[in-house]
Amino acid sequence: MSDQGTIKAAVKERYAQEALHVRQAAGKVGCCGGGGDVTCSGDPITSNLYRDDEKEGLPADAIAASLGCGNPTALAELRPGEVVLDLGSGGGIDVLLSARRVGPTGKAYGLDMTDEMLALARENQRKAGLDNVEFLKGEIENIPLPDNSVDVIISNCVINLSGDKDRVLAQAFRVLKPGGRLAVSDIVVRGEVPHEIRRSWELWAGCVAGALEESEYCAKLAQAGFDEIEVEPTRVYSASQAKEFLKDVGLDADFVAQAVDGKFMSAFVRAKKPA
Repeated sequence: MSDQGTIKAAVKERYAQEALHVRQAAGKVGCCGGGGDVTCSGDPITSNLYRDDEKEGLPADAIAASLGCGNPTALAELRPGEVVLDLGSGGGIDVLLSARRVGPTGKAYGLDMTDEMLALARENQRKAGLDNVEFLKGEIENIPLPDNSVDVIISNCVINLSGDKDRVLAQAFRVLKPGGRLAVSDIVVRGEVPHEIRRSWELWAGCVAGALEESEYCAKLAQAGFDEIEVEPTRVYSASQAKEFLKDVGLDADFVAQAVDGKFMSAFVRAKKPA
């Protein structure tokens, strides 16, 4: 299997298990790669991303399956009537929030490759009673929508999981309408990262090893055709926080945590398709 195939298989397996954890453990999941029986409330990446008023009325499983690193629905400044696409929609929380914001004249698509997450998301849609939502099965490297069909693309801690980010961004550019917006939350790196992390497939599936360096992220967006590119840090992770998401993956957590101190961050990444 190619490196990209190995990465994709690891990610798919991890998030299938996360969907099952949500159903079986009443909201206890491995947050963004923590694995096992871990509640999201204390996770340095996934905790406290949504205001209480945003979560109000959402199914508990949609909240429990939130494995992101930001709140792209707030970042995107969605407007009534817009068409939104969430890349790697998971349990559906950002799709449901988007559907509320764009209203009945708009539409929110969620795209995910994992059957278990899609089943969970569709059940959450049913519980939420939203009609302007559609969950699609597919890969973010091959978006199953026509050219120039979407006003806004959001994503929450997913693009870093892809082994072919150039293709993801090219596909995002393709489906956006002229003047359309990319507004994603993602893990971004500032500076050099130890090879031990880049080699770990476990960390690829957990929102860390596949993260792009900040300038590289901007360069790839520009290469895809985007302009008005911005990266805004929202959380910068310390060595002690890094140890939390490194301790279960077989690395020397003390050594690696010090080596990555302050280098990983959650960030809002914005860009625009020229009109």
